[in-house]
Amino acid sequence: MRTPVGGRSAGGSVVVDSGARPGLILAAVAVVQFMVSLDLSVVNVGLPQIAVGLGFSAVGLTWVIHAYALTFGGLLLLGGKAADRYGRKRMLLLGLSLFGLASLVGGFAQEPGHLVAARAVQGIGAAALAPAALALLTATFPTGKARIRAFGVWAAVNAAGGALGVLIGGLLTQYASWRWVMFVSVPMAAGALALVWRAVAADPSSVRDGRPDVLGAVLATAGMALLVFGVVRTDRYAWTSPVTLTTLAVAAALLAAFIYVERTTTREPLIRLGLFANRSVAGANAYNLLVGAAMSSAFYFMSLYLQRVLGIGPALTGIEFLPFALGVVAGSVLAVKLGYRFAPRTLLVSGGLLTAAGFAWFGLISADGAFITDVLGPSIVASVGFGLCLGQVVSIGTTGVALNETGTASGLLNSSRQIGASLGLAVLGTVAHDRTGQAVTPEALNDGYALGLTLGAVLLVAAVLVALSVLRRTSLPSRAEQIDDRESLLARD
Repeated sequence: MRTPVGGRSAGGSVVVDSGARPGLILAAVAVVQFMVSLDLSVVNVGLPQIAVGLGFSAVGLTWVIHAYALTFGGLLLLGGKAADRYGRKRMLLLGLSLFGLASLVGGFAQEPGHLVAARAVQGIGAAALAPAALALLTATFPTGKARIRAFGVWAAVNAAGGALGVLIGGLLTQYASWRWVMFVSVPMAAGALALVWRAVAADPSSVRDGRPDVLGAVLATAGMALLVFGVVRTDRYAWTSPVTLTTLAVAAALLAAFIYVERTTTREPLIRLGLFANRSVAGANAYNLLVGAAMSSAFYFMSLYLQRVLGIGPALTGIEFLPFALGVVAGSVLAVKLGYRFAPRTLLVSGGLLTAAGFAWFGLISADGAFITDVLGPSIVASVGFGLCLGQVVSIGTTGVALNETGTASGLLNSSRQIGASLGLAVLGTVAHDRTGQAVTPEALNDGYALGLTLGAVLLVAAVLVALSVLRRTSLPSRAEQIDDRESLLARD
């Protein structure tokens, strides 16, 4: 008798499907993750054209990014809990349908509010997709060399989607229209739907009586939205102004209420707070938040630097991001090979330091610079480092987690990265704007972007310190685990 991957036995425990095809599962997860990560970056190169086409203000334009990142990050915990309760296949199909529809509607936007709303709905769809996909991967490849390889593939696809999104966005913006950065997700969502329908086994009905904590999700999303909104508005209201202080105070109150609800709710809590007693979970999420903050800001600043300072067109800008994309893929492949010889924490620290060095190099950009002298070198250094640590942090963040909480743990990891991305862009974008001032000369813009990139390097150093101080030293898979792992995969194939 076969039980679907991640399904529940009659006693309510989570078991892995002995009849699953791990290769097809990995392919389905890869397609879903590529689409989600691509959508986060494909819009970046088209931002100047979107601003002109729909009449966005300079600060309002960042909400094209924030709307997606905030709903994605804020609802990921609910998405992870729903995947544990209602089944991963159901959540994947629901999320893909919602994501594709929002992409289609966003492509036809006629004013700023339309596009921001569509991006927010895309984020909701992604929040259903990402934790379900990652939980499925975790359950299918629980230990050993196969886990190292699977997370290496996941990391490479995730990074390729984010980096190639810039290239695809540039080509579409210059040779078609900025609207195609939205439309491009529609056929991908349709293809992913077909693959998930074929590759992922249906989950049995849940036997749990509790209901997901919707109130907690609302409080978390509202609190984070207000927090980012308060930071972004510091371009108009000083940090010590009543408007800013009130906004941040309300955000803090909402987040405190979220924690209270999680501790006292009679429903299934959105996240069991005891999960943070696992040092792997706590450390990996703190690391992930800081890295997400640095990386999202880097894509934003470098895209604007190439176009507004160096005067490069959208298509060429996308092409010039290719070394970064290839470097991340190379780093992810290298992480698989090194994963057989070094502990995950070692790769986290090494990758974080290498990425920080690349960002510090980015901070030396100049207004009269060029791609070869100012962009290519740091792109290679930072991207290889990022590839080294990307899959490791996800693998560590789900280590020691019970199978019936893999969706929650996966949602937490995705949430920390996306919330970090939104907060990082808000804070570093505001700091860069303050440095630039009212001037729009290449020199003034360059100063702002350089400061933002340098601060990104500081965030990465902080992430390394978290890895060293919070995460325990971990050992490599034993020889017995590797043999059992191979035999398990052969049996399932």
